[in-house]
Parts: sequence; C-alpha cells; structure tokens
Amino acid sequence: MDPDTILLEAEEAMTKSVEHLKKELRGMRTGRASPALIEFIKVDYYGDMQDLKNIAAISVPEPAQLLIKPFDASSIQAIKKAIETSGLGLNPMPEGKQIRVNLPSLTGDRRKQLVGHCKKMSEETKITLRNARRDANKLADQLKADPKAHVPEDEIETLKEEIQKLLKKYETEADELVNKKAKEIEDI
Repeated sequence: MDPDTILLEAEEAMTKSVEHLKKELRGMRTGRASPALIEFIKVDYYGDMQDLKNIAAISVPEPAQLLIKPFDASSIQAIKKAIETSGLGLNPMPEGKQIRVNLPSLTGDRRKQLVGHCKKMSEETKITLRNARRDANKLADQLKADPKAHVPEDEIETLKEEIQKLLKKYETEADELVNKKAKEIEDI
C-alpha cells in the first residue's frame, strides 16, 4: 500500500462518517415539518420492510403538518402503525386515502434534549473520524517499518500531517452541521 492509497482510504472513511451524521440530523425534529423527519421510517409492506418514502408521497401542506399519500391505499394501516411505533411521538390520523400528521410544538425541555442528542451524535462522529485517523496512521507506521516499501521517512511524516489535516477538516464540518441543526431546533 502506498501513501496516496492510505490517504484516500482515510478520507473516504471520514466522508462516510460525516454523510451518516448529515442523514441522522436530517431526520431530527425541529419546530417545522419536514418530510425528512419520517421518510426513513421502516414500514412492513407485504412482509418486506420499506422506507416510507418508497411507498408514499410525503408533502408539507402547513408548517406544522405532514401529509402522506400512499401509492397503495391498502398500506395506510401499516404506515400508521410504523409512525406510531417510531418513537418520534407523532400521532398519525388516517383520512380516506391519506394520512395527516400534526406536529405538536416543541417544549423548551424537549428542545434542550434534542440539542443534547445532536451534540451526542457529533461526538460519536468525531470518535469515528479519530478511529479512521488511527487506522491510517497505523498503516503509515507499517509502511515505514516495511523494508520492501522504500518510502522515505519524511514522506511518512508528511502523510501523517495530511491525515491530521483531514481529521480537522471533517471535525469542523461535523461541528458546523450540529451547530446549524441546534440553531434550527432552538428557533421557535
């Protein structure tokens, strides 16, 4: 393995970690309705677990309301059950061939809990990023110790510095994402 490959693999792992954080934050509840809040809820659709977005159209008719129109009207009860058991504290109301979900306003305590949860997810992401750095540094040390590799020591040190720069870049990105989400949650 050469230094460029080590750097690429480290960056790929860090990118995946931050992308996962973005996806998780999209599904977090703020004061406004967003299809992202429920689109990844798993629904038992004829014995197969499907994301809600794959079996229904989700729209936002009002700032605090979601409207779900299943592509197959017979799946309304399964969708209702999935939303109720999702742990989001939402109460879906079937209306003919669609389901309305009114989002209750967030209390001050609930907002604080959500912000705390965001920060916890940020820390978990940073741990993953640091693990990617550790793994990349281990590979760099192995390359340094391998007599067949013929990689100069200064190139190994440069590689480690670049890995550290990557870590800082992705940690900063994770912090910015979480701060932005926390601000959204705290806005009334």
